[in-house]
Amino acid sequence: MKEIISTENAPDAIGPYSQAVKAENMIFCSGQIPIDVSTGEFVSNDVAEQTHQVLKNLSAVLKAAGSGLNNVVKTTVFLADMNDFTAMNEVYAEYFNDNKPARATVQAARLPRDARVEIDCIALVESGE
Repeated sequence: MKEIISTENAPDAIGPYSQAVKAENMIFCSGQIPIDVSTGEFVSNDVAEQTHQVLKNLSAVLKAAGSGLNNVVKTTVFLADMNDFTAMNEVYAEYFNDNKPARATVQAARLPRDARVEIDCIALVESGE
């Protein structure tokens, strides 16, 4: 059985997809870009600030699904420019310092709304849920 996850604390899906889908004890989060839900705009053009916002958005989606960043088992990071890897990675490490999920990082030809970073993830539901 699957459950569609939606929260107003993260940006709405830009197309025909869900913010996340919960299937049994797994949560599959769609890619998040650096939209600030209070303004509907990107937080800035700085990749570090964008990475912070993306991870805040992912955290909000995971919370709505009964989980959190500490339960993430896999992420995929999409960068518009691989030269931004170090700046993104420094911010990413702040959110995943003890729990280091598996990860792939790729450069994409173009990201939605010309974001510099997008991250999706797979997580477990909090134990006891």
